[in-house]
Amino acid sequence: MKKALRYLLMVVGIIAVAAGGFAAFIAFRGVPSYKAEPMNLKVEATPARIEKGQKLSAMLCNHCHMDPNTNALTGRRMDEAPQFGAIYSKNITNHPEYGIGSWTDGQLAYLLRTGIKPDGTFLPIMARLPHMSDEDVASIISFLRSDHVWVQPNETVQPQTQYSFLAKFITNIGAIEPADLPTHKIEPPDTTNTVAWGRYIAVAQLECYSCHSADFKTNDMANPEKSAGFFGGGNKLLSPDGKEIFTRNLTMDEETGLGRWTEEEFVKALKYGQSPHGTLRPPMAPYPYLTDGEAKAIFAYLKTIPKIKNNIPRN
Repeated sequence: MKKALRYLLMVVGIIAVAAGGFAAFIAFRGVPSYKAEPMNLKVEATPARIEKGQKLSAMLCNHCHMDPNTNALTGRRMDEAPQFGAIYSKNITNHPEYGIGSWTDGQLAYLLRTGIKPDGTFLPIMARLPHMSDEDVASIISFLRSDHVWVQPNETVQPQTQYSFLAKFITNIGAIEPADLPTHKIEPPDTTNTVAWGRYIAVAQLECYSCHSADFKTNDMANPEKSAGFFGGGNKLLSPDGKEIFTRNLTMDEETGLGRWTEEEFVKALKYGQSPHGTLRPPMAPYPYLTDGEAKAIFAYLKTIPKIKNNIPRN
């Protein structure tokens, strides 16, 4: 009996040492880097693309990169997801040293698609857009190259991000990893197919499912519909005043989702932040750049996905 107990204690000790060693390795290694393989791409910046790119930037880039102190995309501290550490978004103005002014179009496209910078740094909380159309990617790049006040060269430098152990752990085990680079041309959506158009905006373009599914750690970027709790909400974020806030269930469950909402109510909430239950709370921001048609298309798509009963805490 004593011999068996001694062996058991030895096994437990070995496991503890191995676990401690693995934890030390993760803490030392940090978020893994990858080999960057920039695309061979040269974008023609037309006025139409710059205009479309500004709209997409306003809905995608500005929320994370807009600094209220500079009124430019010079980055800021992001406190919405503290579980990932002290996160700072970067300067993406056209400054050649402190921004992205020296990057090639291919390097920008590769970052937007995969989340990997030219030096191989992986940005795990950055939106990755593997399903966005080639034309929309070209439009974003065109805008970032423009002379708009948001992206004019600026010398602002943000502090280095300090990732939490959780962020290091989940990126090392592959729970959050770079997106795969598309292997084929991605065409814009067919806007005559309202549901397909809505899916494109909500899933490929704005990645609404990323926040409105169960958890960032269980999102499936390659196959978004396979994400745990797809559009069922419950993902924990922080409000600007530091309070826990959980994303809303956007499925059409009548009791806990949007099943009793009208199209008009949804459009008003999405574009102007006014829901039937009051003003939407940060970090959710309204999307006034969306047309009514785009907002209605998203609602039409949400009506087609499986309902999830998920009673989200409201604090």
